[in-house]
Amino acid sequence: MTPRDRESEEIEEALALVGRKPPGSNAQPGADSPDRGHGRGGGKPGVDRHGAGPGASVSGPDGVGGVDPGAGQDGDGPDSGRGTGRSGGADGGDVLDPGRAADRQRGAGPGTSAPGANRGGSMEPGGEAEGHGSPATAVGAGTPAAGVAGRSAASGAHTAGGRHRARAWEEARAIAERAGRSAGGDPAPRAESVPLDRALGRALAEALTALTDLPSFDTSAMDGWAVSGPGPWTILSAPGNSSEAGDSTRPSAGDGTGDSGILAGQAVAAPLPDGSAVRIATGARIPPDVTAVIRSEHARTDSGGRLHAEREVAPGQDIRPRGQECRSGDRLLPAGSLVTPAVLGLAAAAGYDGLLTVPQPRVEVLVLGDELLTEGLPHDGLIRDALGPMLGPWLRALGAEVLATRRIGDDADALHRAITGSEADLVITTGGTAAGPVDHVHPVLRKAGAELLVDGVAVRPGHPMLLARLAPGHHLVGLPGNPLAAVSGLLTLAEPLLRTLAGRSPRVPYRVPLREAVHGHPYDTRLVPVVHRDEGLVPLHFNGPAMLRGIAAADGLAVVPPSGARPGEELEVLDLPWTASADGPLEGVSRETGCFT
Repeated sequence: MTPRDRESEEIEEALALVGRKPPGSNAQPGADSPDRGHGRGGGKPGVDRHGAGPGASVSGPDGVGGVDPGAGQDGDGPDSGRGTGRSGGADGGDVLDPGRAADRQRGAGPGTSAPGANRGGSMEPGGEAEGHGSPATAVGAGTPAAGVAGRSAASGAHTAGGRHRARAWEEARAIAERAGRSAGGDPAPRAESVPLDRALGRALAEALTALTDLPSFDTSAMDGWAVSGPGPWTILSAPGNSSEAGDSTRPSAGDGTGDSGILAGQAVAAPLPDGSAVRIATGARIPPDVTAVIRSEHARTDSGGRLHAEREVAPGQDIRPRGQECRSGDRLLPAGSLVTPAVLGLAAAAGYDGLLTVPQPRVEVLVLGDELLTEGLPHDGLIRDALGPMLGPWLRALGAEVLATRRIGDDADALHRAITGSEADLVITTGGTAAGPVDHVHPVLRKAGAELLVDGVAVRPGHPMLLARLAPGHHLVGLPGNPLAAVSGLLTLAEPLLRTLAGRSPRVPYRVPLREAVHGHPYDTRLVPVVHRDEGLVPLHFNGPAMLRGIAAADGLAVVPPSGARPGEELEVLDLPWTASADGPLEGVSRETGCFT
């Protein structure tokens, strides 16, 4: 029996388990046909690391195509797991026949897998065989069928009978946050004081408290004239220091233009006599008895050397009084605040030379797969590695110290050595999270004695992500191999774990109304790239699991419930770490302690 015949027989056996006949097609299941998927799960190699299974359309220059927003993603459409495709997606995607699986990237066939003939595992109806199908993977329509060889999605926690249950998206994030708390514990014992030039990107281990008044003395807010009493005023040379008070009443020759006046950085000046004026620079210390500062452009001098104001002079104008911004001992920022360039400036102004911070969690990235190129154009079934260049900077933006990004082929022993030998607080792997013949993550974790905390999440894209505890204080996040699915896993599991390990304040959820409708997955949460516009959130096309074009232009990811959302409905937004609202001004700062106008 040839491998292809064996695959056909396995499909028929799988269908028999659920009382269904094979699809009415002349093509043999698993045969090379227009509906056959590409990639690692079987079929033609090289288009995508996690190949499409039977029923997946793969037209388009990148072999993955696209869908109209809301078309069934990752193998599931609105028809109980069969996936009703939509013709002519606005992003230039495939034209899928109704009833075919809409998963163009990751290899789910028209239905969902169940306990089967091999390591394919099982899924809830509507679950995604996201990129894990050999030609015989994930058959069935709306009812659990038998998983066969390839990368089928083993999702969720183990249950009785060998089935798996995908974690709800919110539950998975909460588990990751708790894992970070249990690993990091109280950040106080881990805190370390670092110079200001090494504190960027860390979190404050204690509140930032002012060590001095800001400003620490009355200062001029403008270049101009310091005046005392009502005008017009006699122009004086700059008063001497307090030790030279006897010189403070020297009249200036002419209009005082030859005198530089009181400059920033000079010591305490003598009192300014009533009816007098003296030049003063921005930031200079205000002498005693000064009534106001008149801006240079709002004053004139006459031939007698007297100064006249061209506008009404209000007492205290253009003077920054001592303690205007804060008083010594005031809390400027709470513990857990991210140290940004602005925070460094504030700390320096408030008298700090160094800051007590939480050390950054150490992360190692393992990019898996024999088919990945690090340079040049894809060829001969090989594709470019998009995740290696992306994940390191992304993790640094999340507050991590990236120890290394290593590429490992499909070698279980090498993966085991890399995972067990890592000194990182968190290991990130890409791909290999399902149960195909070269999906080594689960077997290696079992061999290493790891504890699976999350094994599959009910989210699209990114369903087969996982979180495991390798040892106390050490974790692994397994990301799917498709790029946008990996981003989904990064924000679902890695971000809350790293945020907690790094001692950062909890993310403050916020919701924004939609400008345009977004379709939901029949069962799972969707994470859809969006941009902020005045009218609300605008969903972006090119949001398939293998696509980065949408997320590259996005401000964040909208969290779309299974029911979808209509225009005007508010959705939670996950900011990307480099967007303006990420770690926004309200994070850990109440209106009582923050600065609001």
